[in-house]
Amino acid sequence: MPYSSVSRRSLLKSVGGGVASLSLVSALGLPAAAQSKTSDASRMAVADSGPFKTDGLLEMERKLYEMPTTSLLVYNGGRLAYEYGNGRDVSYLASARKSVLSMLYGKYVEDGTIDLDATLANLDIQDNETLSDAERQATVRDLLSSSSGVYHPAGSPGGNDNNPPRGSKPHGSYFQYNNWDFNVLGAIFEKRTGQKIFEALKRDLADPLGFQDFELGRQKMLGYGDRSRFLAYHMFLSGRDMGKLGQLMLRKGEWSGRQIVPAEWVAESTKPRFTPVQTRDSAGYAYLWWIPDRKGAAWEGSFYANGNLGQYILCLPAIDTVIVHRRAVTDQYAMARNLGETTYLPAGVKATAFLDIADAVVASRG
Repeated sequence: MPYSSVSRRSLLKSVGGGVASLSLVSALGLPAAAQSKTSDASRMAVADSGPFKTDGLLEMERKLYEMPTTSLLVYNGGRLAYEYGNGRDVSYLASARKSVLSMLYGKYVEDGTIDLDATLANLDIQDNETLSDAERQATVRDLLSSSSGVYHPAGSPGGNDNNPPRGSKPHGSYFQYNNWDFNVLGAIFEKRTGQKIFEALKRDLADPLGFQDFELGRQKMLGYGDRSRFLAYHMFLSGRDMGKLGQLMLRKGEWSGRQIVPAEWVAESTKPRFTPVQTRDSAGYAYLWWIPDRKGAAWEGSFYANGNLGQYILCLPAIDTVIVHRRAVTDQYAMARNLGETTYLPAGVKATAFLDIADAVVASRG
């Protein structure tokens, strides 16, 4: 009887065990490992995990089973060392988009197209509810560190809606995670460079890095125009293309012999501007990148992109490692959420839980 027609239950019933069972297993072409648990190495989607120990990665992976994680990718030394789920799946980046915008800013800051000290007044920025002269003194630099002091209603969800009263905080002095700042940065980018953000994403990052799953038409401007004229530039990327963005940052902006993002900007944009105490969060903040408050040599100089529900790109320069985490949602849900058609939030993975997973990855190093 061919093995394909034998159920595991009937096979066990028909064989008494011992040498006889070993002989039948062998005769049916089953590997010896069928008698016991599958070997750890054979369970790994990536054959060579580099400096990470298989048993340590599997211990970490068991924690993922109870989380809504849809994929986790670990890169070391420019190569994939671990994959959980499907890194090819394209999904909504949520606020991780902001770190990508920071990368796009780099070369235009370097060549003078964008002046970080230009004020909103200099840039002729105004909104549905008139901005005061004091609010218009906020600079591009303030917006990048989410400290503009402008608490105009944002044109998209996902920020901190518990804003202080308007006019209560001088620009540059107080961190408030505010989507108004981030959305205005998108408008300033387009105004100063003469490019649409998504076209620049394709030209300046996706094409030179060789993104494998990028679709220009899938990127969308979304939000509520009745609240603010500045909408959100939402990005939809795969985990493996996010991994390339992280590796580019680890390489100080260089890719295949070409400087894609200025090295000086990589350093400047990931320099802490606000501490965790000042952000009232578990991490500090730079120019649209978060700075984890974790101890140990492996975490020196680290930074990460953070998107709602569990979209992360963590860069660990000290150990040449990038960790990408996804909690995928449908495009339809992402659009409905950002058009104000639903306020429902599915279960996600908080930053602290993700960083605990990253700690487990770090601990698995040989």
